[in-house]
Amino acid sequence: MASLSLPLEGLLLRGQDLLLVIGLLVLFFGAKKIPDLAKGLGEGIRNFKTSIKEDPKPAEKKEEEKQQV
Repeated sequence: MASLSLPLEGLLLRGQDLLLVIGLLVLFFGAKKIPDLAKGLGEGIRNFKTSIKEDPKPAEKKEEEKQQV
């Protein structure tokens, strides 16, 4: 029986790969810096999402306000 392979199947991390990545992060940045890096990454993602949700086309909104007045 042939299995269907996904295009990203080779990019998935397995248990040993994940442990290796975590170990390298601890080695390069130190255990105390990792929470700060994760916090900064989370804040960056949150800011990005809120900026996307805000008014994406302010020029159109200004035109609508002018038409209402």
